[in-house]
Amino acid sequence: MATKIIYFTVNGRPEKAELPLDCPAQDVKDLFRSAAEARPHDILKLYNPKGNLINISPHLEPNTPSSCYKLEVVAADCNSELLGVELAVALGFDLSTMEKRLQGLEKRILTQAVETPAVVYKMKKQVDLFREKLESVEHLSWLGLFKELSEGPHKPSPFYHKRPLRKTCDEVEHVREKFLQMSSLEVSEDMRQYLKTPTFDNWQWEDAEIMVLLQVMYTDLDFIANFNIEPEVLQHFLLEVYRRYNNIPFHNFKHCFCVTQMMYGLIWMTDLKSKIDSIDLLTMLTSAVCHDLDHTGYNNAYQINARTELALRYNDISPLENHHSAVAFEILEKTESNIFRNLTMEQYKRIREGIIKCILATDMTRHNEILSKFKSILPVFDFNNKDHKDVLMMILIKVSDISNEARPMEVAEPWLDCLLQEFYNQSDMEKLEGLPITPFMDRDKVTKPSSQTGFIRFVLLPLFIELANLFPCLEQHIVDPVRKALDYYTEMEKALEREKVTRAQNEKATKSEESPTSSQTGSDARPASVQECLKMAKQ
Repeated sequence: MATKIIYFTVNGRPEKAELPLDCPAQDVKDLFRSAAEARPHDILKLYNPKGNLINISPHLEPNTPSSCYKLEVVAADCNSELLGVELAVALGFDLSTMEKRLQGLEKRILTQAVETPAVVYKMKKQVDLFREKLESVEHLSWLGLFKELSEGPHKPSPFYHKRPLRKTCDEVEHVREKFLQMSSLEVSEDMRQYLKTPTFDNWQWEDAEIMVLLQVMYTDLDFIANFNIEPEVLQHFLLEVYRRYNNIPFHNFKHCFCVTQMMYGLIWMTDLKSKIDSIDLLTMLTSAVCHDLDHTGYNNAYQINARTELALRYNDISPLENHHSAVAFEILEKTESNIFRNLTMEQYKRIREGIIKCILATDMTRHNEILSKFKSILPVFDFNNKDHKDVLMMILIKVSDISNEARPMEVAEPWLDCLLQEFYNQSDMEKLEGLPITPFMDRDKVTKPSSQTGFIRFVLLPLFIELANLFPCLEQHIVDPVRKALDYYTEMEKALEREKVTRAQNEKATKSEESPTSSQTGSDARPASVQECLKMAKQ
């Protein structure tokens, strides 16, 4: 079997890897992860000898010990959550003492009652179910134990990990320093090409690096030159955007990047540069960057039902999207972060109108309206018709916004976990506050596959297929992967259903085996030995 040798260093330690020429991409990533002794959610980054960021893939060029690649590992979240014993200590519990007390109580019950009471079995089952429920999520907001009602400048989010909803000054400053140090870094041509594809893996990149890539997008689409955008103003704009995305599971800065990167890829894949004006491309990319600014993790239905400040301000009409747009122009009103400050009044007016229109189009309650309008003009679509272009721009940001399932499964599935975490958090809060519960967010009713199969079949595919009717090249890039995702989640749903049936059958069989013991009465019902009592207690 033909192989190649890759030399690299990890924390200054030299390493050597021998890879088959046809080694799968995931195996390559796993090998580097193993060499770096990295955890599953750590971020791996690889640099070539010139210091350029390169992708960890089967296409890595073989090298020599004198031209080593440099591998770095950066944790996804430096403020990692407390788990297990650490969590118990943080909450003031002494686990060992509690365990001893419980064991003592159990022995007393066995000694005094001889057989374990039925209520103990019931409690054990409830505890097991409770443990299973807690282990299935990363937050416990539904318990309401850590809900912070203070209105301070760093108001904590209602998530269990108690990370502030807004970014702290230290957090922003740390990323700012890193970004400015890296902002002049020359990104390799291979990486620039990779950035134009839907297969791009965002999980390899930390926030400061993401800002470098956003800077690359504005440069490679010629916005810097065409609209006289000063580099330091663009950097300040990106830092302000980063600051105004909140610490929530899904609608965060990384989601902003993914949507922008997909929009960037669509522009290149469909050759839009030759079809519409550069100012419209600038509108689309900036809309993607700003489309979820200051999202707090609760959708419009919650805002309206809870009568939040946003719902009252915008009269229940797309409160979130109106707010995202308003925050975008708050940033652009500051001279130091106004990337449009060198445009003419007419150009600025056109861009402002376009950005507002695009961001408001991401309200999913308008999905059918916008898709129907696009389908009606598709047979006679004209790139010189302003109304047609406006609808296309709305369709493109909608596709970009919900495009995760068009990505490779190893990129897409973690995003679904993040989305469900945010959904569950909202439905938990709705239960706590006595509000109508959003059905597709209820953790007691929704599973990973059930959340996706209907959404892909009735929302994603119809939208993506219509866009591919205008741009047939997109069939292989975004439509086919979404079809595969639908097959994947359909199979997962069937597997879960089979597992559910099997579990029910096993529980039924277990109950029938236990029934003779539980139906006995009087002194003859006592277990034959203490060992049997203990065995029953552990079941």
